[in-house]
Amino acid sequence: MEYSLATQLIAEFIGTAFMVLLGNGSVANVELEGTKGHHGSWLIIAIGYGMGVMIPALMIGSVSGNYINPAFVIGMASVGSLAWGKALLFIVVEFLGAMAGQLVVVAMHKPYYDKTTNPTAILGTFSTIENTGSKLNGFVSEFFGSFVLFFGALALTHNAFNGKADLEVAHIGLGFLVMALVASMGGPTGPALNPARDLGPRILHAILPLKNKGDSQWDYALIPVIAPILAAVCAAFLFRGIFGL
Repeated sequence: MEYSLATQLIAEFIGTAFMVLLGNGSVANVELEGTKGHHGSWLIIAIGYGMGVMIPALMIGSVSGNYINPAFVIGMASVGSLAWGKALLFIVVEFLGAMAGQLVVVAMHKPYYDKTTNPTAILGTFSTIENTGSKLNGFVSEFFGSFVLFFGALALTHNAFNGKADLEVAHIGLGFLVMALVASMGGPTGPALNPARDLGPRILHAILPLKNKGDSQWDYALIPVIAPILAAVCAAFLFRGIFGL
């Protein structure tokens, strides 16, 4: 079934909001003082973000393609698989969806934000941070993590290795891919892997009147925007060159 552009835009907004709500909600559960998951393991966050991608994929994958990531949108547009006009609209609603999802995270956890005195922990519930302060390592980590995500997503959804597409199975696989990425490659930065997931909430961190929130680290903010975009473009061209699109 072909859905209208308006319906696809609504789907991308909802999917991105759910992704941030489930993903950053799991971070808030681990990082904020007084929650039932406080001091929980990194595995909680890996599961939260894996499910945060899988659930929207199963919900809206057949409606809009479940891009929910401006980097992936740009990657697909760069190889001609998505019209640039549509891509720009997708990017706008994805940023708005990410901010809406983050607002729900904050609303649900407001008493725990008030209890938390560590500004790094607070920022971590919004956006990513490179733990050593190295922008170079942040870029390397975000680039390769994003490349694995986008190349893997293309392989799963196109099912290039057996020639039979099963989108429901592919979307489940995508959730496990993200879970594995966060668990295996997410230690250095968070990770972002998605400009909307990082920049949208970072803007909210800067403007919301939270106690003890500290600096929004704008000197790092371009890394989780540029690295995933470059990785998506590289992954799209490489996949097209090997398997076609």
